[in-house]
Amino acid sequence: MRSYSRPAVLLGLSFCASSALFVANRLPTAAAADSKGIAAITVEEAKKDPDFAIQGEYAGELGDQDGKEKWGLQIIALGDGKFHAVAFRGGLPGEGWDKSDKVEVDGSASGGSATFKGEKGTAVIGDGVAKITTPDGKPLGDLKKAERKSPTIGKKPPEGAVVLFDGKNGDAFTDPKKFVDGLMSQGITSKQKFGDFSLHMEFLLSYMPAARGQSRANSGCYMQGRYEVQILDSFGLSGEHNECGGIYTINKPAVNMCLPPLAWQTYDVHYTAAKYDGDKKTANAKMTVRHNGVVIHDNVELPKATTAAPVAEGPEPGPIFLQDHGNPIRFRNIWLVEKK
Repeated sequence: MRSYSRPAVLLGLSFCASSALFVANRLPTAAAADSKGIAAITVEEAKKDPDFAIQGEYAGELGDQDGKEKWGLQIIALGDGKFHAVAFRGGLPGEGWDKSDKVEVDGSASGGSATFKGEKGTAVIGDGVAKITTPDGKPLGDLKKAERKSPTIGKKPPEGAVVLFDGKNGDAFTDPKKFVDGLMSQGITSKQKFGDFSLHMEFLLSYMPAARGQSRANSGCYMQGRYEVQILDSFGLSGEHNECGGIYTINKPAVNMCLPPLAWQTYDVHYTAAKYDGDKKTANAKMTVRHNGVVIHDNVELPKATTAAPVAEGPEPGPIFLQDHGNPIRFRNIWLVEKK
């Protein structure tokens, strides 16, 4: 997949008298990716980095006696005590964000907490709480750390489903060596091939704070080996076609529902294969995708196969392919229901 930079840095943390209101100014785009540093695939490994305790999602109400409103905050660890924060009026994405302009500000850690300071306000984050104050130190409220969970985590396959992976063995895939500790690693292809289907899968992104862009926990789930739904640590990013949940080169997600690294996430995909008259395509493939329970693509047409897809477009059925892009990813509870 292509490399890209994190969005332009935004500075300036401001609150109006009646409610918490962030205001920001744009700086030049950050430099492109550097994949050096740790690539933790378990919480135990990630805890060796003190920044892991600060990164994540926070939510709550901010304001004064004239009124309060809900806010959501995503804190992205960037390595070496550096962070990037993204604030959402109304709540976190998928949980109240009103789609107004996001506010982004950089911060750094010292003594177990991270500080994000702008011209008109300050946020100090530590011990699972983001404390927000005005420039003169007046409290505007606390945002508490949130551990969100997809509503389809652990969803059981219905009767008649094709179970590709239930944690017992990797026999349904061409490379079962990647089956480790009850989880499946990236870089596998299902032996069975499919036409139309509904797919459920669960995945976990590694914690790679020093990496950027397409070097940060990159993989992808290919329907029929042809059309990719991107898997990537794009927690806190804008939500593009080459970020988590994007249909690569075709469509960006309606909302970026990517959770922080090392949180289990879900894709639930309803896929309709392309139609052919002989070798001539008469209708494009389509898919609806739910990321962590939220619809991010609604019956989107797929006019072309993903670049470098392992299976070319055609009338034949195809496999489920989980891409190996050199980053450790884990998968579990993979099954699908074929549409007859």
